Amino acid sequence: MGHEVILLNARYVKAFVVGNKNDFNDAEAIYTAVTRPNKRTVAVKNLEQQEMQMLHRLRQDLIYQRTALTNRICGFLSELGIVIPQGVNQVRKQLPLILEDAKNGLTSLSRELFAEMYEALGKLDDDIKAQDRRINRLCQQNSLSRRFLDVLGIGPITATIMASDIGDGKGYAKSRDYAASLGVVPRQHSSGDKLVLLGISKRGNRYLRTLLIHGARSVIKCCTGKTDPLSRWLQALVERRDFNKAAVALANKNARVLWAMAKQNSAYEATAA
Repeated sequence: MGHEVILLNARYVKAFVVGNKNDFNDAEAIYTAVTRPNKRTVAVKNLEQQEMQMLHRLRQDLIYQRTALTNRICGFLSELGIVIPQGVNQVRKQLPLILEDAKNGLTSLSRELFAEMYEALGKLDDDIKAQDRRINRLCQQNSLSRRFLDVLGIGPITATIMASDIGDGKGYAKSRDYAASLGVVPRQHSSGDKLVLLGISKRGNRYLRTLLIHGARSVIKCCTGKTDPLSRWLQALVERRDFNKAAVALANKNARVLWAMAKQNSAYEATAA
């Protein structure tokens, strides 16, 4: 019917709601937000992008369940006077030994319950590995995520979710805007001529930001002794600033590189940092 259909971020629409929340005030807020010259729109995702996101959300939910189960096992054991180090790897290692120890005071019911929880933990591990294999296959099937793998610090998990988020790259005017949308840029608290830059803004998708920074950390840990331009840049940055700031800087660079690859439909070209 000649209308231009756009998606607005609900976070920015909420700021224009006046009074209590109802349909009239919501509609008025949407109208006010959409008529603003600097409105924040959300790119429409196709079916393949939505499926990638769904797969990652299912995997994250399984990880949350495994973490909750691990904490529950540690808590129950501590209540019975058995303290083990935290972490899923420690639970996998220590719980079978505890179940086999006949002198730790556990009753037959307690052993049965802990055995069931240990079996459930193994089932969650298998489900997560199955999702990882599915993500690896999906990464190879998608041309954009397959090209993303050439970037240092980007693996199949990061490549697929970044391909889902970026799409064709037309949702942002430039790479700096995309990096800012992920929250890997300094937060400002400036006034007048006084420019104050704080820590990273942490806006946008926390899951994407976490994956980018973790990937950057793995690159920095392995860059010692290397002489390529990127490694030399990272070595100097770590020495001049610190490890965490260098990781965020590399995450910012990778976000901009991935956006440019999607926007230009090009392959990764390693250049001097």
